Amino acid sequence: MPVKAYDLTGRTSFVTGAASGIGRSTAALLAEAGATVHCADRDAQGLHETAALIKEAGGTAHTHTLDVSDHDQVAEAVATAVETSGGLDIMAAIAGVMHSSPALETPDEDLDRVLAINFKGVLYACQEAARAMIAAGTRGSIVTMASGAVDTGGPGLLCYGAAKAAVVQLTKTLATEVGPHGIRVNAVAPGWIRTPMTTRHDESIQAHTEALMVRMSPLGRVGAPDDIAHAVLHLASDAAAFTTGQILRPNGGVAMPW
Repeated sequence: MPVKAYDLTGRTSFVTGAASGIGRSTAALLAEAGATVHCADRDAQGLHETAALIKEAGGTAHTHTLDVSDHDQVAEAVATAVETSGGLDIMAAIAGVMHSSPALETPDEDLDRVLAINFKGVLYACQEAARAMIAAGTRGSIVTMASGAVDTGGPGLLCYGAAKAAVVQLTKTLATEVGPHGIRVNAVAPGWIRTPMTTRHDESIQAHTEALMVRMSPLGRVGAPDDIAHAVLHLASDAAAFTTGQILRPNGGVAMPW
């Protein structure tokens, strides 16, 4: 059982991108802290595996197979979660895709796809969660997933970085709008995390990339999904009751912005 401020017993959470990586670790940790977890992703098999892990550990999990870039699907799933569990206290909008292409060679369809998933998908989750919380008078917490890419430029990261920068602006703007309702909105901006999304098919390229990240980090390692899940738990919990509109950066010290 976590210390009191991190105890989520009796609360309901909704996690997008829960089929793998950071989303799966977050869903499992929120459940471990006592929350009922509604797991959402387009990967039905991955969702089943995440829910099974949570249930095997004694937690409560529900699954929603959906495409976060479809607003109607997100709205329906959040409404179902509220009806099933009697409310919504925590939204962790984590679903996203990686994309890399030179800025001068990026076609419209790639930009549109990344923005639809990495920005609009987060926006839809935030909108539906905030509406549900306001309607119920819930003093809830919304956590978005940004990226270390918002703090520095990088070749090939136009689509991904732009979408994540938009998530940061969404986080700050929404925090000012829903704060009077007692709803907090914060973002997590991870550094390099070893997940299915960051795994390269070429092992030599993977090793080279991770070695570079290790050299850049004062802690001398790359991150794991649990490192980010704990950041989400903190922002979702009462331990962060006076924190809103902030960007938490678990990145191993690779970037240290003001």
